[in-house]
Amino acid sequence: MTPFLQFVLVSAIILFAAKAAGYLSTRLGQPSVLGELLVGLLLGPSLIDLIHLHIFTDTHLGEFVYEIGELGVLILMFLAGMELHIRDFVRNTRVSLLSGSLGVIVPVVLGAGVGLLAHMPLDSALFLGLSLGATSVSISAQTLMELNVLRTRVGLGLLGAAVFDDILVILFLSIFLALGDGGLTPATILPVVLRMALFLALAMGFGLWILPRLSQRVVRLPISQAALSFAIVIMLFYGLAAEVVGGMAAITGTFLAGLMFARTSEKGQIESGLRALGYGFFIPLFFVNVGLAVDLHLIRLETIWVMLGVILVAILGKILGAGLGARISGYSWLESLQLGIGMISRGEVGLIVATVGLDNGWLSPQVFPAIVAMVLVTTLITPPLLRATFVHQEKKQKVEIPEAASTPEASVETLEPKS
Repeated sequence: MTPFLQFVLVSAIILFAAKAAGYLSTRLGQPSVLGELLVGLLLGPSLIDLIHLHIFTDTHLGEFVYEIGELGVLILMFLAGMELHIRDFVRNTRVSLLSGSLGVIVPVVLGAGVGLLAHMPLDSALFLGLSLGATSVSISAQTLMELNVLRTRVGLGLLGAAVFDDILVILFLSIFLALGDGGLTPATILPVVLRMALFLALAMGFGLWILPRLSQRVVRLPISQAALSFAIVIMLFYGLAAEVVGGMAAITGTFLAGLMFARTSEKGQIESGLRALGYGFFIPLFFVNVGLAVDLHLIRLETIWVMLGVILVAILGKILGAGLGARISGYSWLESLQLGIGMISRGEVGLIVATVGLDNGWLSPQVFPAIVAMVLVTTLITPPLLRATFVHQEKKQKVEIPEAASTPEASVETLEPKS
């Protein structure tokens, strides 16, 4: 087969396997990303090693699959930005700020501690902690919808905290990438902050004042799929500008581009078209490619202890950090526990951060499987733990209501109208 036909065949295999695994995962009550990650592990060097089978002779095949997956990351973060509105950050500001911040800081500190105990270099240990900071907004929201508690105080607070959490992790990642090997000194930090401020100012100014008017004019042009094509072009330029101008990660730029397009009247048309394009081809290849990059044969005895430590810290860090933020914000102990548990699940952002660390040498191939295992475990345990706490709350309320109604004072209060 020619290199192109080899790419066609491997893409067809990966896409079919991703969708089949995602379907089975949803049938089992789990997010489809879990199945896509698992099938990536099966197709990777851990078992089948699809890319290196004897029928695939093209030495650049793995690079082609990787690049397609990287486009999937950009689309994924753009769609994540389009799902949000600026007003989402205004509501529940206190709990979002406290739970989101502490939900990042505590896991980062604990994760860095695990890395240092494993004798990792300081930058690698910090990046290990950073990969534990993210929370999957999609997984948390899906779990809340299944429990019919999305519009409760815990649900709204959890969603706001998770959004702030992911934004904070992306910004930390961008700072980490921009600093590179320069070290944390004022001479290196100041240029980084100025470049980031310049990019954010330009991106926000263009997105708030120019983009809506420009988008309306482009849509009226006699061009097929004008709105969708225009959105893709702006998305790619935002990602490029984030790297070149701001020294930030490209995913930060595409996320911001999505946030800007969420304000336009063409949002629905753009989102439906890009969601079909992304989830139909590009995004599943990214998740499977994450599994393809994992070789479980590299796990040694010392790595197993790191993996267990990472999983434990990932769970406790979110419960303690996000839960403490909720408690300070006035939530009850049970509500704080529910919010902390809801922040446990990791997903696409955590995988993106870990993949960036692997590509830049901050995470070794031996440590990377520990991050993937953490994502899998936290994704699996979040729905049942959340369900258990809300079922306990429901049972407690059912017990308290009859007892209160049986007292004479309660009966009088329920019958008398209040002024």
